[in-house]
Amino acid sequence: MQFTPEHEIFRKTVREFVQKEIDPHIDTWEANGGFPAHELFRKMAAVGLLGLEYDPKWGGQGADHSFTVVFGEEIGRAGAGGVPMGISVQTDMATPALHRFGSDDLRERYLRPALAGNMVAAIAVTEPDAGSDVAGLRTRAVRDGDDWVVSGAKLYITNGVQADWLCLLARTSDEGGYHGMSQIVFPTDTPGFAVSRKLDKLGNRCSDTAELAFDECRVPVSNTIGEIGRGFQQQMWQFQSERMIGAYQAVGSMQRALDLTRTYLKERHAFGKPLIANQYVAFRLAELAAELDLLRQYNYTCCERYMGGEDTTRFATIAKLKAGRLMREISDACIQFHGGIGYMEETWTARFYRDSRLLSIGGGADEVMLRVLCGLDDFLP
Repeated sequence: MQFTPEHEIFRKTVREFVQKEIDPHIDTWEANGGFPAHELFRKMAAVGLLGLEYDPKWGGQGADHSFTVVFGEEIGRAGAGGVPMGISVQTDMATPALHRFGSDDLRERYLRPALAGNMVAAIAVTEPDAGSDVAGLRTRAVRDGDDWVVSGAKLYITNGVQADWLCLLARTSDEGGYHGMSQIVFPTDTPGFAVSRKLDKLGNRCSDTAELAFDECRVPVSNTIGEIGRGFQQQMWQFQSERMIGAYQAVGSMQRALDLTRTYLKERHAFGKPLIANQYVAFRLAELAAELDLLRQYNYTCCERYMGGEDTTRFATIAKLKAGRLMREISDACIQFHGGIGYMEETWTARFYRDSRLLSIGGGADEVMLRVLCGLDDFLP
């Protein structure tokens, strides 16, 4: 995959945005348990960082997927994982299905404001009893005339506290399993909706995560994204965008961690020489850097296949699986090589260690990725 001078200019733009608009505020946002999404997203929209691949008709940039790769790598370099998480929900998790399948009316009322940073979006799929098993979700939308009446609960919803609308997956018929679900644009000012609680997480603390409740909330049937009853299939497609951006971000995050650790090991002396002069330490860093480069190149191949119109389900699944596992390995090594200071909250390694653990759980746990790869779902009735 070849990056052009245009890509490198874009990379520089994203990196400077992260350094100027995100990193100086990380400690405050971590302490507050969230970042000001409306404020940050409007700044991102002003420099063309929202809706990279979306139609300019709706406020997108009309770029190809290679720019999403660059974007993911660079926002992944932020000083905490929570902000890139919240951003990617807006750009690659809650809006892709609306852009591809939604009506022009829905795109005008919800996609355009999201790409302008004036509305915050969230993806509402996971439930208390239906996380990785999406087919088990129970939130229902019962049709009453021209309205859906929505009742149920959603859990672990990123941006859920601040969201203006949700890409909601709900059961809209009595068909069980993977059938009878629909995606619905759900405005959060709808009567009967409530943020039950803001969740206290191990990591990604500057990203707000919520439990949501729906008590006979009425939304128009015209808010349905795409075809009624095709929500599961549309969400499976949307998951691929989520997994790809997650893998791209992980590369940027891990590269930053290895770079910072290498610098520390050159400066820190023990037993009369820099720590990096110890062969084991140098070799281990080299091994991890090699593994990271393999993932980076795999991501680039995934991008090329995606741009070529191929189904990248297998690529996205493998990339997400390997990224989650490698992040855990690299975060552990970074703490180990920093020694005692790496275990202190004052050092970036502690936050990176906590934040890194989510990738093997969110967006489909490692075990779900393996289930997809071995084709277990093909044997279900």
